[in-house]
Amino acid sequence: MTRAALVLAPGREKSVRRRHPWIFEGAVARLEGEPGAGETVLVRSDAGEPLALAAYSPRSQIRARIWTFDPREAVDRAFFAARIGAALRLREALPAARHTNALRLVYAESDGLPGLVVDRYADVLVAQFLSAGAERWRAEILDALEQASGCAAIYERSDAEVRALEGLAPRAGFVRGSREARRCPIVEYGLQFRVDVAEGQKTGFFLDQRENRQRIRALAAGREVLDAFCYTGGFALAALAGGARRVLAVDSSAAALEVARENLAANALDAARIAFERADVFAFLRQLRDRGARFDLVILDPPKFAPTAAQAKAAARAYKDINLLALKLLAPGGLLATFSCSGAIAPPLFQSIVAGAARDAGVQAKILERFGAGADHPVALEFPEGEYLKGLLLVRAA
Repeated sequence: MTRAALVLAPGREKSVRRRHPWIFEGAVARLEGEPGAGETVLVRSDAGEPLALAAYSPRSQIRARIWTFDPREAVDRAFFAARIGAALRLREALPAARHTNALRLVYAESDGLPGLVVDRYADVLVAQFLSAGAERWRAEILDALEQASGCAAIYERSDAEVRALEGLAPRAGFVRGSREARRCPIVEYGLQFRVDVAEGQKTGFFLDQRENRQRIRALAAGREVLDAFCYTGGFALAALAGGARRVLAVDSSAAALEVARENLAANALDAARIAFERADVFAFLRQLRDRGARFDLVILDPPKFAPTAAQAKAAARAYKDINLLALKLLAPGGLLATFSCSGAIAPPLFQSIVAGAARDAGVQAKILERFGAGADHPVALEFPEGEYLKGLLLVRAA
């Protein structure tokens, strides 16, 4: 069988030689053959040199995502079984695997599986098929995940907006096995959490913040803590477990706060030292400022303000606003743990935004530490786009 080919424009093979897995529409000179969405195509240079095998995506600006840089390798059922097996073995060897039963098992391009994200919550896998290529091999991938993980059920959360860019409709529900989807119990460093894999943000829980929650736990003793955008209480409960004097946890979602209260009840923690507040976080921070409230530790973990680069400017204003307010609420000598999960906001830009917020707040602060995602979210050296989560731990000058 003659394979369809994607021929690159002159000079546009450089990124492929550097092993970057994306081929953008503007890099393509022509298409030979009539491949369907997700079909494997041969990537060739303008001179005709075979370079890689990739999944073709006719609707996306990322016209192809590379499966393998060896054009002789077969992309078939065994290929996906091998890649998934390697990804799971990597996670099994991580120190975090001794402290939790919830890990990211497959992280898309970083594991050589573009468009596929898989998280494990105890005996349930949550899988996202986010590209035409992953969608094309969905059945084979599900078979490989079921066999390699031994999990009782697989829930699909292919409902992210990015699927529309690939011309794919959203889809969600159990695809292997079945169980109660709204309250999947997990353990993280001794704390119990309930994960709503059906309706929760992302795949149900922010696994990327695991080690950062543990760091907050170590810093919280004796402190008055404000957890803004608390979601289901991950940082708030970590601070409480770490000996915080009091914790105020704020989120706009009633459903998230309901789960947060269930998470609190599932742990042997002093409920009298924590309060949950449903409110618009921006407005509530202003109310706290106007009341002269002060905190020794403020945590800002907002949702993704910039899903794409086109929204980076508006996102920068939002990040500056909340950090300015947080710094005004921070007592002298207090700590601010501030995060951005927007890939379009690079770490230097994020630091610059926070610096501008401190300047406008009339506050002097220093960076004590930098935060990133846990080791179960590895970043391929050739694919820096995989490093989306960044954070700063600041101390306000006394």
